[in-house]
Amino acid sequence: MPKNGLKRFLEKYFNSFSFFYKRLKNKVFVSLILSIAVGFMDGFGLTLFLPLLKMAGGENQNSGDGLGKLEFLVTSMEDLGIELNLVSILTVMVVFFVLKGISQYMKEIYNVKLRQYFISTIRIDLSNALSQMSFKSFMKADAGRIQNTMSGEVGRVSLAYKEYFNTLQQGVMVAVYMLFAFFIDGQFAVLIIIGAAVTNILFNIIYKATKRSSAKVTAGSHIYQSLLLQFVSNFKYLKATGNIDNYVSKLKNGITYIEKNNFKVGKLNSIINAIREPILIFIVSAVILVEVNFFNGELATILLSLLFFYRALNSLMFMQTAFNGFLSVHGSLDNLKKFEIELENGKEIQGGQKMNSFNDEINLKGIDFKYGDSKILNELSVSIKKNETIAFVGESGSGKTTLINIVVGLLKIGEGDFYIDNKNLEDLDVRSYQRRIGYITQEPVIFNDTIFNNVTFWAEMNDENLRRFHNSLKESSIFDFVNSLALKENTKLGSEGMDLSGGQKQRISIARELYKDVDILVLDEATSALDSETEKAIQQGFDKLKGKFTILMVAHRLATVKNADRIILMEGGEIAASGDFKELQRTSNKFKRMVELQNMEV
Repeated sequence: MPKNGLKRFLEKYFNSFSFFYKRLKNKVFVSLILSIAVGFMDGFGLTLFLPLLKMAGGENQNSGDGLGKLEFLVTSMEDLGIELNLVSILTVMVVFFVLKGISQYMKEIYNVKLRQYFISTIRIDLSNALSQMSFKSFMKADAGRIQNTMSGEVGRVSLAYKEYFNTLQQGVMVAVYMLFAFFIDGQFAVLIIIGAAVTNILFNIIYKATKRSSAKVTAGSHIYQSLLLQFVSNFKYLKATGNIDNYVSKLKNGITYIEKNNFKVGKLNSIINAIREPILIFIVSAVILVEVNFFNGELATILLSLLFFYRALNSLMFMQTAFNGFLSVHGSLDNLKKFEIELENGKEIQGGQKMNSFNDEINLKGIDFKYGDSKILNELSVSIKKNETIAFVGESGSGKTTLINIVVGLLKIGEGDFYIDNKNLEDLDVRSYQRRIGYITQEPVIFNDTIFNNVTFWAEMNDENLRRFHNSLKESSIFDFVNSLALKENTKLGSEGMDLSGGQKQRISIARELYKDVDILVLDEATSALDSETEKAIQQGFDKLKGKFTILMVAHRLATVKNADRIILMEGGEIAASGDFKELQRTSNKFKRMVELQNMEV
């Protein structure tokens, strides 16, 4: 193997080994030990062919001659009192190959378990890392890449793992057979090295082309997954505007690009599979000619040496094929490493203090927030008391949704202080705080599962949970509807609740938050997508919850916030005015104009 090729091979191999070892630890070496056992049992069994050949030629004496350092196998049998004859040698040979079969079985089973363990560990680690990613980092990430990496790319990494360890195990087999060949005749070990160098020149060219195509497949898959996600989420718009054919052409281009490079990878692998055996036979033939014409070797010794040589070279071919298979999906492995680094860099920093309930007051003092260079909130201060109902209103871009995202712990403040019950948010485990929050948005979150699982978030269906489930349905004014269904709580809602009206979906999402037994309810434009009658009915339900929860509302329609304890009017990232509905009408001309523009009856 050329010096530069060997260097690249070793660098790539050891870098990848550290990635696998990080998850598998010493389990890796158990697999290798089993591979060594397979090789040695096979080698010992093959060695006994030489005494058999000598017996077939009428040579009953010195049956160990020609075995070199492996002569100990024959002498050990004699020392044990085993008479060297056809039956005894065949029996010992069978024993070695039975042991090889047992070792092979153990190796294969262990490798299957190891591969499943590796992939499940990868998936669990990625899921945990993604769940710990900050909201801001997630919003900056490519959704297509996330989906592709956690689904398709993990499958390709599984294949990379398989091919990597196939390469490693075949390398072990090459070493074992070379060792046996060296024990019989050192010149054959040299010939194996020469054969490896010759074949590597060709394979190294194929390796480079395979790696380039693999990287293109990974990049194309990211783009395709991103386009596919947008296609699904924007299907209604694309269909209604007649743009769906144009968009599908983009999808087709992405598919063609991926398949074109997949074909290149497949073609290169096919070339390797096609030329492996012809090269093998060519080199074996050359070795026979060299041995007979230049070294005057005995036929029996030549045959045994060539048998080991053939085995070693065959393993070498399989090793190179497996390595090319590894390179064909190496782009996915590189992508996964980078993705893990990005997840780690985007990890949300958590404090150590747990929060079991919200008891007193939320205080934000002089907070600033920026998106890039754009300042969204400017030295804003606000306090929110327990069980107070506060509405945030203002024009689009005034900062009200950003403020809510900060209050619920989705976004981190730039400057200022954020206290909950006199505890700095930075010292709190934010997840324990967020578990005390019910979050209801303009577009209800509906899972493709039963009503019970949607509301309870897959809780066990026991008497206590059913009681809480029914209470949350009653509080969200959807109990009668669910009870009228044939399967009641076991009714499946379908994808995004396709069989429900907008109001029913919203009530289901409200029931889910109430089931959680929360302290804070956040309503972010929760009724703006509903018709006036449904909006009014749901708003009346919210009014019944007033005083039981701390309710934070973001709204454009002022009719929905009329009964709030306090309305905060925001403008340019600052609080322009604050008070109840009637007070703001008296003190804020801007709020008064908003009321008049919406033709509200006061």
